Amino acid sequence: MFSKTAFRIFEESIGKYHVKDEVDQSFSNPYPTDSIEHLLYRKNWIDTVQWHYEDIIRDPEIEPAAALVLKRKIDASNQDRTDLVEYIDSYFLKKYQSVEINGDATINTESPAWAIDRLSILALKIYHMNEEATRTDASAEHLDKCKKKLAVLLEQKTDLSIAIDQLLSDIASGKKYMKVYKQMKMYNDDELNPVLRKTAKS
Repeated sequence: MFSKTAFRIFEESIGKYHVKDEVDQSFSNPYPTDSIEHLLYRKNWIDTVQWHYEDIIRDPEIEPAAALVLKRKIDASNQDRTDLVEYIDSYFLKKYQSVEINGDATINTESPAWAIDRLSILALKIYHMNEEATRTDASAEHLDKCKKKLAVLLEQKTDLSIAIDQLLSDIASGKKYMKVYKQMKMYNDDELNPVLRKTAKS
């Protein structure tokens, strides 16, 4: 099943990141550039780095200048994340382009790649909640709470994985069809963001 492969790659990416556990470490992708595995690994690496950006920026003692630099990195990371989702959806569009769509076919509320995006984030939640549930310096109460949360996350993983695989199966059989609306983010555009537009003309 596709979801099983994707989650395995997400775990591989997360594990590799945490060998050094540094947001500025170099990145290398072990999968061929023209493969879906390459896109999945890259997608999760972006998510993993951003996860840790979000931890760092919440440091109450962070210097304002450093926080601003980090905010810019988070913005760039969000853009990269969205780009990767589009690349993954493009893969599925190409893969299923010759499928004959049933007359009563329906469209899903989200594209396959956005569901996979949720699975990538979920892999990170599971990894870090497992860390919390197995800490040796935490109270019994903390460990118990985290174990219960971890159980819920694992149940969510099962449900989301089934939903992703069912969606892909329905698209492959023509029961559902997919459309991709390209991102129309306005805040990064010099013409659409009034602040950037004003700055560019001054």
